[in-house]
Amino acid sequence: MTTHPTPPAPAPVTPPAPAPATLAATRERLWAALDARDEHAAAATVFAARDAGIPVEDLLLDVIGPVQAKVGREWAAGRLTVAQEHAVTAIQDRVIAALAHRIPGPRPAGGPTGGRVTVACVDGEWHALPARLLAEVLRGRGFTVDYLGAQVPTPHLIAHLHQNGSDTVALSSSLPVRLPTAHAAITAVQAVGLPVLVGGAAFGPDGRYARLLGADGWAPDARAAADLLAVGLRRPGDAPTTPEQGLPHLLDQEYTLVTRTRVQLTRDVLAGLEAKVPAMAAYSAQQRDRTAEDIAHIVDFLAASLYTDDAELFVGFLSWTAGILRARGVPVGALLAALDLLADAQRDFPRARAHLAAGHRALTRIPTPPTPGPHA
Repeated sequence: MTTHPTPPAPAPVTPPAPAPATLAATRERLWAALDARDEHAAAATVFAARDAGIPVEDLLLDVIGPVQAKVGREWAAGRLTVAQEHAVTAIQDRVIAALAHRIPGPRPAGGPTGGRVTVACVDGEWHALPARLLAEVLRGRGFTVDYLGAQVPTPHLIAHLHQNGSDTVALSSSLPVRLPTAHAAITAVQAVGLPVLVGGAAFGPDGRYARLLGADGWAPDARAAADLLAVGLRRPGDAPTTPEQGLPHLLDQEYTLVTRTRVQLTRDVLAGLEAKVPAMAAYSAQQRDRTAEDIAHIVDFLAASLYTDDAELFVGFLSWTAGILRARGVPVGALLAALDLLADAQRDFPRARAHLAAGHRALTRIPTPPTPGPHA
């Protein structure tokens, strides 16, 4: 009797990547629906693209993610109010949930194989959509995911890990002012023996602040994070301790003192601006409140730059703020005056004064618009 060898199983077929033009057209339709605050049209756009064969991961990261980035740019340009931005983001979040429940992503044969990952935003971080996208990508790749959402206090995160277990923790933060809180969370998670992967704009485009704060891994986006987690992170005890993981500059107490006096600094600078910028005499109560918020943000970012000892963090924020103020019709001179007042208040803090001086130099290089608009 002649036996015949069993033919090899066919190799899994990887679906072709969607054409860039298809993704671009889907993004345009999704943006049009969100701009009209039409949740049904937004969901229909995403579902139609899925039915046409676009993988869930591509919809999440190449359609929904970039459209959310556009939402941020529209807000920065003054074309969306805070309330409108919140409404659009809420629609995006519900579309993601509907997509996840309506058409689950592909699972590896045999069920979840990637281990258990806890995904959370650091305490004080409200921008949860990047973490939500990561959670759904990881589920689609076979991980078991505990998604804890926005602003998770570190003690609650640690309690969750003790009660539910996890193999890895993925922390997200978009704002550098949350870096001190992120540092506390990273240290606390590592203390219970788990590795920490971090991501988000707060950690810098090259992950420099992730390394500074001693995270076990950093990823620039959700795909890279999923790839890294598939390989596995070394636990804290397996990683060598390096001098870069310490923050010896904090011994000068400048960060602590600026943080403790934040409220008084904001009040003093606001009062000083009223004397230095005559146009503020005509400000409405709303304009005055917005100016106070801007000053508080400047103080917060100064503190973050002192925590990391990186003046470029502060300079980057100031350059971005100057663009926002320009969209409101506020001249850069008002921002320069605020920095001068802060420098006067920090006369005994050499690092703070150096960071403020770097910011001042950067702003003076920004060209002045030929015809400034009315003050916002």
